[in-house]
Amino acid sequence: MDFSLLRNIISRYCVGEEIWVDSRTVYIGHKEPPPGAEAYIPQRYPDNRIVSSKYTFWNFIPKNLFEQFRRIANFYFLVIFLVQLIIDTPTSPVTSGLPLFFVITVTAIKQGYEDWLRHKADCSINECPVDVVQQGKVVRTQSHKLRVGDIVVVKEDETFPCDLILLSSSRSDGTCYVTTTSLDGESSHKTYYAIPDTMAFRTEQEVDSLHATIECEQPQPDLYKFVGRINIYKDKEEPVARPLGAENLLLRGATLKNTQHIYAVAVYTGMETKMALNYQSKSQKRSAVEKSMNAFLIVYLCILISKAVINTVLKYAWQWSPDRDEPWYNHRTEHERQRHVVIRAFTDFLAFMVLFNYIIPVSMYVTVEMQKFLGSYFISWDEEMFDEELGEGAQVNTSDLNEELGQVEYVFTDKTGTLTENNMEFIECCVDGNVYIPHAICNGQILSAASSIDMIDSSPGGYRREYEDLFFRALCLCHTVQVKEEETVDGIKRGIHQGRPTSFYISSSPDEVALVEGMKRLGYTYLRLKDNYMEILNKDDEIERFELLHVLNFDSVRRRMSVIVKSSSGKISSNTGLFIGCSSCSWLYGYLFCVLPGDYLLFCKGADSSIFPRVVSGKVEQVKARVEQNAVEGLRTLCVAYRRLSQSEYQEACHHLMEAKLALQDREQRLAQAYDIIERDFVLLGATAVEDRLQEKAADTIESLHKAGMKVWVLTGDKMETAAATCYASKLFRRTTQILELTKKRTEEQSLHDVLFELNRTVLRQRSISGLSVDCLDFGLIIDGATLSAVLKPNQEGAGHGNYREIFLEICRNCSAVLCCRMAPLQKAQIVKLIKASKEHPITLAIGDGANDVSMILEAHVGIGIMGKEGRQAARNSDYAIPKFKHLKKMLLVHGHYYYIRIAELVQYFFYKNVCFIFPQFLYQFFCGFSQQPLYDTAYLTLYNISFTSLPILLYSLVEQHVSMDTLKREPSLYRDIAKNSLLRWPVFLYWTCLGVFDAVVFFFGAYFLFDNTTFTSNGQMFGNWTFGTLIFTVLVFTVTLKLALDTHHWTWINHFVIWGSLLFYVIFSLLWGGIIWPFLNYQRMYYVFMQMLSSGPAWLSIILLITVSLLPDVIKKVLCRAMCPTATERAQSTRPCLTVEPSTIFMLSQSSSRMSF
Repeated sequence: MDFSLLRNIISRYCVGEEIWVDSRTVYIGHKEPPPGAEAYIPQRYPDNRIVSSKYTFWNFIPKNLFEQFRRIANFYFLVIFLVQLIIDTPTSPVTSGLPLFFVITVTAIKQGYEDWLRHKADCSINECPVDVVQQGKVVRTQSHKLRVGDIVVVKEDETFPCDLILLSSSRSDGTCYVTTTSLDGESSHKTYYAIPDTMAFRTEQEVDSLHATIECEQPQPDLYKFVGRINIYKDKEEPVARPLGAENLLLRGATLKNTQHIYAVAVYTGMETKMALNYQSKSQKRSAVEKSMNAFLIVYLCILISKAVINTVLKYAWQWSPDRDEPWYNHRTEHERQRHVVIRAFTDFLAFMVLFNYIIPVSMYVTVEMQKFLGSYFISWDEEMFDEELGEGAQVNTSDLNEELGQVEYVFTDKTGTLTENNMEFIECCVDGNVYIPHAICNGQILSAASSIDMIDSSPGGYRREYEDLFFRALCLCHTVQVKEEETVDGIKRGIHQGRPTSFYISSSPDEVALVEGMKRLGYTYLRLKDNYMEILNKDDEIERFELLHVLNFDSVRRRMSVIVKSSSGKISSNTGLFIGCSSCSWLYGYLFCVLPGDYLLFCKGADSSIFPRVVSGKVEQVKARVEQNAVEGLRTLCVAYRRLSQSEYQEACHHLMEAKLALQDREQRLAQAYDIIERDFVLLGATAVEDRLQEKAADTIESLHKAGMKVWVLTGDKMETAAATCYASKLFRRTTQILELTKKRTEEQSLHDVLFELNRTVLRQRSISGLSVDCLDFGLIIDGATLSAVLKPNQEGAGHGNYREIFLEICRNCSAVLCCRMAPLQKAQIVKLIKASKEHPITLAIGDGANDVSMILEAHVGIGIMGKEGRQAARNSDYAIPKFKHLKKMLLVHGHYYYIRIAELVQYFFYKNVCFIFPQFLYQFFCGFSQQPLYDTAYLTLYNISFTSLPILLYSLVEQHVSMDTLKREPSLYRDIAKNSLLRWPVFLYWTCLGVFDAVVFFFGAYFLFDNTTFTSNGQMFGNWTFGTLIFTVLVFTVTLKLALDTHHWTWINHFVIWGSLLFYVIFSLLWGGIIWPFLNYQRMYYVFMQMLSSGPAWLSIILLITVSLLPDVIKKVLCRAMCPTATERAQSTRPCLTVEPSTIFMLSQSSSRMSF
């Protein structure tokens, strides 16, 4: 007996386990399908509640504590605290527990407050009112009560409450306009379409009468992909199936525009909406500084264990003698005598670990987090990185990588919209070998100088008028441009001409707007798309109508788009037909230009590489020559072709498209196959050229990056000639640069193996020559996507002389710049990953402005998005966002430089001051019989890292400027001084550690020898051990604070206040701590100790002398290094000293008259 069905039912309804399937069925209006149609299986879906918070009232404490103690440092200090509670340790548990409690509490409060704000935001969204159609009436309900299958009414300027399938709209053609700014940042109005069978519904009763089901894919986060179909039941007939795609899906978070209202059905709700699925955080990136810090912590942990082991061994060696085993002042109890020696040794080991554990500072983590968080505001506050046109400045999406901006070695940049403005200007079109050049037309704005049209007719012919008319019609019809006639759109007045509104064009692609406007200047005006008919105004002021049958959308793989239209109004050409013979050729060459009502036409435009292979006739060579010439000049080119379809060919094309669109599995692959079958046998019409101007100061920025030692790579999907021209214009390539080509064209002439080894020999030969010569030849490499795929293949056949990947990397290392053209988005990420994984492990930065750049932005160590015209996906997925490419210069050379030197000093200083703090404690054990006697008082142990020495280094790490901003921008080569994590290398780390050990030895033995001849106070009293420890601690606090003061180059009033205020606070605290009998203390061993020490002249002399001796070696080392082998930074400090006094950025509000450009 088969129990599988019963087991499935039990697991689904009793246990709550969902069975995962590839698709879901949505019953519109929760109506069951008619009998005999299909089985009605009610499915459970989540409600429409959005939950962005991490915690609830009940799980906040346990969950937050669990997350915090997953950090190794917090867990380590928790273990130390527990050890202090369990065994008899020399220090109070308060010394470890209080700092740990402070860190945990501050972090919990911060995270709790942030989560409370998320709860408030969730409630406001979930309780938002929504209109739902029930029983033929509109019912108002709350957003979180929506269910899959509900029919929703959305009005103009309202936000969609969940993911919806459009059923009908107030517009007669069943379309609606939507902005998706909150999803991808694109502010343009996108058009969405209702299903033809439901687009006529106008009332709630009509919509409620709909009997249909929707089959669609399970939720997935891709905003631009949706696969489904709707089955509409009409009486007892077979259900009508219609395909559903992304053009029918209205996403949660998008806003309805220029449409009074729509009716739509909910398909994804709550946390299954595409917006919610995109909440998932990006993979965590770790900076090189954080990795160095963790390595240093491991070293100090080893030092800590070594100290504990040494003291434990020496303690038992010292107590081996019977007379030292039990001193008269500390007899052991009977229980202690009976304990096993191993247990006693282990207990002592733990006690020493507790005594020395302060060498690992828990407060360092808090200080680093605060430094990163507060320091990130300097980028946002920087007025020089504010763009007036956009009305926005730089944004910081993550503060964890601030210092990584100062370590970049490779910059990977997109071309269009990043190096260029993505502001297209129509330059010319080539029709059948004839070139047409209108005056300046820039993104729909006709410049004042363009009062007439300048035609260059290189080879006029009798058929030229008909040929050019067909070309112009093709560009007027093959696009996705929208026509707007409103005087005001989103508060911006556009299209005003002589006091009355006129039409203007908007599109998600600036290229399309430039082309359609170019056709308008050449006599063909695209008017509108109305009732699925495209209307254009020809040169004779006659309106022509074409029925839009199918749109074969553009994608980055095909690199082309097509439309299938049907002529529907009169004879379009003045001639019934022409047959032209070309006397210069040995074969006949002709076209038919007569377009009659009912003719089916397929128009296609796209990259030359995707059009030319599909062309069967036309002046290919002439057009190709013009395209190549335009590409060399840096213009963006598109080729235009067409194909006349017979009735049977059109029916076959419809069959292929419908079959692919109705597929729920592999729809994209089937559509690609259908497009491939339809888009063939073209007649080439001509080509267009638009100019994408170089961004302001893009060339200066790239030149500065080169001087800073960074290698810049351009990764673009454009053709090689266009991209190369842009690289020359932006100074990526210079006229003296020797270009090495690794392209498909060359590998067709030679094998890939031979080309790679030839290029490798070239660069290696030049490198050996340049070692003997002053003049060094500059290399630039150009590679295309097809060749890159061959290079990156995991198993190359015939690669007997080595791996292609390694040879390619060796060539790239010796090139100052690399251009990768014809790149797919995935290949961009592969290039970045390849460089990241190379043996040098360089720090990489990727910058781009479009959705096709997101993959490389996420792959790079640092991702920067440009707030461009291709949407905000790049900016949303990046670590930092800037308005223009030129701002990258200051981002790296100034902010990155400052961030790195600040946090490097912070990390090294923290370890240094803790070595100074704990090493005297270690030395003290040799003089107290390894009895675990603490050298410092409990209050000093607790407050050293929290209060006495924390604020000066925090402020230093926020406002220090070792070189002025102007100097850093003027001399980019200073960036090389901090490259490759130079300030956190092992030699520098060892220097700081040795300096800390030296200072600790001076503190301890200086005080010890001064105490050797019994020191008396003025009243004859002798100093005790607590006075000895307080003297060392006083010297310690003053020395480490003054060391930071000596390292400070940029003094502000807040620096003075914090540094000298910290020292004053220590003195005042010590006077109060030892000058008052505190009732909450059982014993007060520090009573009057500090005052007694200050009353002694020798103590004052000791403090001054020991501080001077401790600071002297570091001062001498710096003076000698500056005199004998100064770095570029030290030379810049000498020539332009920046010891200036100006208001701190943090306290700008208190000094409103003084402003810093941070």
